[in-house]
Amino acid sequence: MTKLSYISLYYLLWIALIGHKSFCNSIINPSKVKNLSWKPRAFVYENFLTDEECNHLISLAKSELKRSAVADNESGKSKLSEVRTSSGMFIPKAKDPIVAGIEEKIATWTFLPKENGEDIQVLRYEPGQKYDPHYDYFADKVNIARGGHRIATVLMYLTDVEKGGETVFPSAEESPHRRSVSTDRDLSECGRQGPAVKPRKGDALLFYSLTPDAVPDPMSLHAGCPVDEGEKWSATKWIHVDSFDKIVGSEGNCADTNENCERWASLGECTKNPEYMVGSSDLPGYCRKSCKAC
Repeated sequence: MTKLSYISLYYLLWIALIGHKSFCNSIINPSKVKNLSWKPRAFVYENFLTDEECNHLISLAKSELKRSAVADNESGKSKLSEVRTSSGMFIPKAKDPIVAGIEEKIATWTFLPKENGEDIQVLRYEPGQKYDPHYDYFADKVNIARGGHRIATVLMYLTDVEKGGETVFPSAEESPHRRSVSTDRDLSECGRQGPAVKPRKGDALLFYSLTPDAVPDPMSLHAGCPVDEGEKWSATKWIHVDSFDKIVGSEGNCADTNENCERWASLGECTKNPEYMVGSSDLPGYCRKSCKAC
């Protein structure tokens, strides 16, 4: 085959791929990603979702909304709280081609497996509704048993918000290159408490709840500011360190969640890196069985 023929064949294959919707949906453009903070690691992807994707998620959720709940730090059970006053619902994984495409795009951007993610939660915040400062990693033994800690969160904004409704990180260190995705004059008083993102339809925020050495990051404290004017719709994908469908042990405190645990333990990592390997009774590590910590 001549060189020209190879080029023609490559071109035809490329055109075929571009014409395939799922391939197009998973293409990531790094130039659209901006750093918000390094502690915690937080990034904003502009126009991550199309208008069609945003509108579709809202249409699926509208008739199914219920008052949002929070996880109790002791029992791990869901409960209503004035800390969180939005309404929401969960969309099953791969419910339809559009939802599956969004999940594929999230996995491509984050480099985290789709099976590690929870169902997408769609939320609506009406005027005055908010979510006070909180962490996305768990403090109870029940929730950590399913997939381990939440390592990352992708928060997608489905509508613009006239005023308020920012996502703010009050304990974060500001990026030396960019304090905020929005200017100070665009932000509410709540949004000025730290690096913040003003909701814009189609944008997505990715932040990590664990540090690079897999320890819960207290700087990942974040809040959904009260909506002052308009209505805020968003969609959240929480991603765990392991498959969300995998139970990591009895109450999450007596198991190995990584296939390398036994080897790491033999190399002395139980004492060299106890936070990751052993953890504590409240926040179990990932190799407790190999470290004989059960």
